[in-house]
Formats: sequence, C-alpha cells, structure tokens
Amino acid sequence: MAVKSNLTTMVVCLTVVSLICSALLGGMYALTAEPIAKANADILKASIGAVLPEGGELSESKPIEVGGQDSEYYVSTKDGAPVAYAVKSTTVGFGGPLVLMVGITADGVVYNTSVLSHNETPGLGAKCNTDEKFMNQFKNFDPVSKSLTVKKDGGDVDAITASTITSRAYALAIDNAVKAINSIKGE
Repeated sequence: MAVKSNLTTMVVCLTVVSLICSALLGGMYALTAEPIAKANADILKASIGAVLPEGGELSESKPIEVGGQDSEYYVSTKDGAPVAYAVKSTTVGFGGPLVLMVGITADGVVYNTSVLSHNETPGLGAKCNTDEKFMNQFKNFDPVSKSLTVKKDGGDVDAITASTITSRAYALAIDNAVKAINSIKGE
C-alpha cells in the first residue's frame, strides 16, 4: 500500500509543479508578446527605410510569392508612380532561415539590402549582417548586367571568407526578390 501512496503523491506533485510552471510560462509570454511584436515592427520599419530611396510615399504591405514562399512587399511612389519596392525575402543559410529586406528600384536595380534575421555562425556567416564590404557590393547592383551568384559558382558576388553557404543564400534571397518584383511588373 505504501508504494501506491508514493506513486500517487509523486504524480500529484509532478502535475502541480507542471501546472505552476505552465502558468508562469504563459504569463511571461503574455507580458512579453506586445513588446516583442513592437520591436519586430520597429526593425521592419527601419529595414524598409534603409533599403528604399528617400522621398517616396510608402504603401501598405502587399502579399507576394518570393522563391516559392508567401511574403510581402511595399511600394514607394512619387507623384503616383512607383520609384522602388521593398521585398521581404527568405532563404535557408548555413544556420537556418536568412530573412532579408531587399530594396529594388523601378528600373530593376538592387538599391540596398538589410538583414531582418538570421541564425548564422557568429564570426563566420553572421558577418552577412556586419561585413560592410560584403553588404556594400549589393548597393546599386544591376542584376541584368551582373550575376547574383558567388564568384566560386561563376557569378559576380564576393563571398564572405569561410561562409560560402551564407553568401549563396544571401545572393539567392536578393535574386528571388528581383524575380518576384519583375513578375508583378510583367517583365
């Protein structure tokens, strides 16, 4: 009889502890959900501002398929005509999803890029967000006259040292964004 009593006591104690921990975790999520959503919205807004030329009026987000995935884009207009597009593009890097905001001018030139999130290796692939030389090569990049693939694969993109997979993913995200915008423009 003592064995049954101990088993029942352990099950009850474990259930109570699990319920308390679940309630605490749920409460913490409820407390932090709004600040996290606001921080993500601020990052998105700053990223859109970084990849588009100044002076345009920004539209609300619109749905688009980028690289086979549902995503969103924004149109910057001036005097009613589109001057640039900001496209959210996701690919898979070495460490997982690599999410970029890509600014593309109305004539199809990549204006600028910004990393929204990544899980790349610190000191290697994570340089996609900090290596100025790597990021600057995409400013005013014309995908018609240059190839959005790394030089190792015969393209025009200088890869980050020891991070070819991340560099390929970054270039692919940009290429997917360009193709998506070209498809809505009918090119």
